[in-house]
Amino acid sequence: MAAAAGGPSTAAEDARVALFPLSTVRLGPSPFLAAQQTDLRYILSLDADRLLAPFLREAGLPLKQPSYGNWESTGLDGHMGGHYLSALALMYAATGDNEVLKRLNYYVAELKRCQQANGNGYIGGIPGGVSAWQDIAQGKLQADNFSVNGKWVPWYNLHKTYAGLRDAYFYAGSEDARAMLIALCDWTLELTSHLSEEQMQSMLRSEHGGMNEVLADVAHMTGQQKYMDLAIRFSHQAILRPLEENKDQLTGLHANTQIPKVIGFKRIGDITSRKDWQRAAEFFWQTVHDHRTVAIGGNSVKEHFHDSADFSPMIEEVEGPETCNTYNMLKLTELLFLGDAKASYADYYERALYNHILSSQHPDSGGFVYFTPMRPNHYRVYSQPQKAMWCCVGSGLESHAKYGEFIYAHKGDQLYVNLFIPSTLDWREQGVQIRQSNRFPDEDRSTITIKGNKTFTLKIRYPEWVEQGALRIAVNGKQVAAAIGADRYVNVRRAWRDGDKVEIQLPMKTRLEQMPDKSSYYAVLHGPVVLAAKTNPFPGEQLNYLADDSRMGHIASGPVVPLEQAPVLVSDSTAFANRFRPVPGRPLTFTAPGLVQATQSGPTTFVPFFRVHDTRYMIYWPYSTPADLNQRREQAARDEKERLALDAQTIDQVAPGEQQPESDHFFKAEGADAGINKGKHWRHATSWFSYDLTDKKGEARILRLTYSKLDAGRRFDILINDKLLAEVRLDASAPQELYTRDYPIPAGAAVAGKLVVKFVARDGSVAGGLYGLRLLR
Repeated sequence: MAAAAGGPSTAAEDARVALFPLSTVRLGPSPFLAAQQTDLRYILSLDADRLLAPFLREAGLPLKQPSYGNWESTGLDGHMGGHYLSALALMYAATGDNEVLKRLNYYVAELKRCQQANGNGYIGGIPGGVSAWQDIAQGKLQADNFSVNGKWVPWYNLHKTYAGLRDAYFYAGSEDARAMLIALCDWTLELTSHLSEEQMQSMLRSEHGGMNEVLADVAHMTGQQKYMDLAIRFSHQAILRPLEENKDQLTGLHANTQIPKVIGFKRIGDITSRKDWQRAAEFFWQTVHDHRTVAIGGNSVKEHFHDSADFSPMIEEVEGPETCNTYNMLKLTELLFLGDAKASYADYYERALYNHILSSQHPDSGGFVYFTPMRPNHYRVYSQPQKAMWCCVGSGLESHAKYGEFIYAHKGDQLYVNLFIPSTLDWREQGVQIRQSNRFPDEDRSTITIKGNKTFTLKIRYPEWVEQGALRIAVNGKQVAAAIGADRYVNVRRAWRDGDKVEIQLPMKTRLEQMPDKSSYYAVLHGPVVLAAKTNPFPGEQLNYLADDSRMGHIASGPVVPLEQAPVLVSDSTAFANRFRPVPGRPLTFTAPGLVQATQSGPTTFVPFFRVHDTRYMIYWPYSTPADLNQRREQAARDEKERLALDAQTIDQVAPGEQQPESDHFFKAEGADAGINKGKHWRHATSWFSYDLTDKKGEARILRLTYSKLDAGRRFDILINDKLLAEVRLDASAPQELYTRDYPIPAGAAVAGKLVVKFVARDGSVAGGLYGLRLLR
């Protein structure tokens, strides 16, 4: 969100760089305009009354339509409605579409009815929310990574409503939304007023979205300190403190839980001038960008930050970078840029926008992608509007509505050109209009036309992918010096006249980018664009690229291709970027004769990843010398043989202590806790915990559990569908710290295709810790 989009500005902020209101920028013909129009169709296909149903239900009002299914009716009820309101606000600002404004006003009015019916400022769709919030207000708190008192991330859910109301005001000028937002904040103030700092911090263990950010926005909007005090109380100290000390303690943490917290740290730091909080946000961005980000600009495996020195999970797993993470990293990048307008922030923004965000939307159906696998030869699945209600659908609705937000920025009479996206800007304060036109990135140039007469400085980003001295700028056909400032922007200051044209040449080269852990996997880029290749390892295969409405439908769970079958870049050295050849008449399309050795026949064609859909693909390529090729493939086959055999035998599995896998398996507990030991997640309970496993065909015969020798002596029972399966006493005799035990499952144990596995602590002991759970054929 543009920090200066609404509310009074301070003198300090007036001296800072600011983004333009989204309503002053209009996209021109480009992949981004096409994506925005596709997103508009997706937004308009959603039924507002179905999204409103959870709010009406919890307010005791009659439903006009039944609630949507999927995440919207399994505990996260209402979260999509908040995203929907934000998306409407952004889309209205970006397009001026009257139908969008009509829907936004209707949605706000219906939420207002809910708030009035609740009578205390509350608006939410959390099932049984009234009693749950009463318990919290009274200090009855049992918080976990993704639950508070058994409710699935209630503050995260509610944050979407806060953000939707804020955006309806900031981007669409809804005064009702502003008043409702303030009333909701007052409800939050009252609710938390009796909680100690220790209780607040305990509650913040559970994912809570950007609560601190939106409360800081309300403080800034109203000028009232009480909301800033609450924003600070909603700031998770266990994450903030190490960042203030420049310590990277992110390994094993749920990635997208942390990024919104850090956005809040930065926003609070900016408004209150707390440099320690600002620096903490800068350090977080830098370590995630430098050590945890892959070529497309995304991060995380199975939603978690893996060891920054080991990216093997990125290659092995099919749950690669999550789109929500990049949506939030771009928000953080915007805020950091406004405080320190250097080109490196805009470089990352461009990389992530073209290669992750743009690629995450299906160009025809508009469906959104949750995980983008980096695993060679895998694929993605896309949401269907009436079926999928995941977090990445919600953030996707927003992302493709706000492409105009970061193209330009300004400070005094300086105009920053951050992105080379065709667009027009109405710079009202200076009385000029800017039109940028191009076919970038298919062509390596852009033209800016000035309308109006005014003296100002045009600051053009010198991209990190353009070689030093190669960028060219001409004004009205005459070359001008392209000297790079310390911020890596080229400054062109003059008395501009109506019709002046600035032509920018941005020579692009093909280059390689090694996996961040320096393993022998490489991505291929041309300029800022990641190149990928479609693959067909199983000719005749019929994959389903549409996600269903199941809780885990967002995972591309079809067959994986063994890593030894992946195409390999084979060369005597890694200096082979010059072997890529453009295909005549096909922009951004390349071949590399003799470089790729693959099992499938025919030449390999490299194209922008954002144009690759409905297919298996390659982004990261294994590299080998000719002499080592056979040995590499044999080693890959050995490494994967046991793993793939286990996957083939597995019917269902849970990663204990990891947020989404546990919530997808309807985790329930009393007295439960979770943590990380040497990068491995665990779960235990002083009373009990359980998971719902799926065994549709009744094939399950073995329950395989992973324990740690550190928990030796613990005693607990394992029950399946309330029948005792085993009495367990953990021992210390295993040869390794982590070890597995198999428990036979009686035939016919499944009921209606379900197995509820429950772990119950014996008196005076603890159930678990559990490090892994697999249901095997």
